[in-house]
Amino acid sequence: MATPHPFESAGTTRPAPTTLGELRRSGHTLRPLRQEMRDNLLSALREGRDPWPGMHGLQDTVIPQLERAVLAGHDVVLLGERGQGKTRLLRSLVGLLDEWSPVVEGSEIGEHPYQPIAVETQRRAAELGDDLPVVWRHRDERYAEKLATPDTSVGDLIGDVDPMRVAEGRRLGDPETIHFGLIPRSHRGIVAINELPDLAERIQVAMLNVMEERDIQIRGYLLRLPLDVLVVASANPEDYTNRGRIITPLKDRFGAEIRTHYPVDLEDEMAVVRQEADLVASVPDVLVEILARFTRALRESSSVDQRSGVSARFSIAGAETVAAAALHRASVRGEGEPVARLVDIETAVDVLGGKIEFEAGEEGREDAILTHLLRSATVDAVRERLRGVDLAALVEAIADGASVTTGDRVTADELLSSLPDLDDDDALYDEIADRFAATDAGERAGAVELALEGLYLARKVDKDSDGSSVVYGA
Repeated sequence: MATPHPFESAGTTRPAPTTLGELRRSGHTLRPLRQEMRDNLLSALREGRDPWPGMHGLQDTVIPQLERAVLAGHDVVLLGERGQGKTRLLRSLVGLLDEWSPVVEGSEIGEHPYQPIAVETQRRAAELGDDLPVVWRHRDERYAEKLATPDTSVGDLIGDVDPMRVAEGRRLGDPETIHFGLIPRSHRGIVAINELPDLAERIQVAMLNVMEERDIQIRGYLLRLPLDVLVVASANPEDYTNRGRIITPLKDRFGAEIRTHYPVDLEDEMAVVRQEADLVASVPDVLVEILARFTRALRESSSVDQRSGVSARFSIAGAETVAAAALHRASVRGEGEPVARLVDIETAVDVLGGKIEFEAGEEGREDAILTHLLRSATVDAVRERLRGVDLAALVEAIADGASVTTGDRVTADELLSSLPDLDDDDALYDEIADRFAATDAGERAGAVELALEGLYLARKVDKDSDGSSVVYGA
């Protein structure tokens, strides 16, 4: 579920002025873009509002650096591995803009009525005076995003001569024959370029004047447009050698270069999964924790190519796949409310392995590595919850010949009904359920399944799997 931004307020309406004269009489003042963002950030900090909703694990590292960059009025480039929230962080900058901003109606580059900068808009302002029509643009419309690709052209970012305007009778040297690109059209707004090193170097050169002198050069035209635009970008550090690089003069024009990182704390990793995953079934917290621990173990493994990183999308996709497996079982077997269990994680790993880049020397061992790390993550999560619980009665029952069958097609009721009777009248099963905060049948079945897996990994019981079912026994 999307997190509402703290600057959004319920019931806000578009301001009333529709002409330049009405705008002046309303007392509206013009602030440069960077001043506007600085004022709004300071206001949020003074009032204790979080300007960066939905960002987990970056509060003490990346966020303070970004806030200082905004206060300094710097263009920003975020450097980090895939899945570290770079794009989300850039998009959150929109919340530092005023909710509504006036622009000249029909202006191609969104000029403020007090400060027209294009030749055509200046002519209209001189002719109409206070009757110059004004429209209001929401903050979301002041953010433009471009994924840098090798086929991106100068015309896409800066602009080019529009042959249709020439055909209408304008002279080729007329500035009004120019169709502006993404950056000029983001005047008084934010333009974000993702994967900046993928831009061809000649395209990066075209950005130099925009970044420093704030003018644009198109096919011999030199237009002194005092653009008021914030340029932000993201890049993977490995791109400097693998696919391209940010040319030195362009890097020099970014006032702030900020390194991002994956969440340091387990709780933050879990919060990202809960926030971003679109779950079609209930996924208990312990399974989210196992996925988070699994992801973090992959990031620390010497068998995994850490230059490509292990994205947060790995655990997010894992949670979504686990939920889908639970929904599939519930639909096929006629269960009520679908609830994910550990067996669903094991089936999900089969489709997640392709998201990981392994070191060259590990060819053929990929499945073994994933299985080992998943088991380690499971042991750590189960041990935390079952510390101090005496499972001897369950171990003894299994040693005496009892067995428990589970699997991705075994319902919660079937699993619970196959549990051996214990001398304590099933009080142990209640204690296991309490440790996992399990209430309904699906959650209780998942809790017992985790306890059995913990006993197996501790070599207290045996486990036999034929691919479709799993049997815990002596």
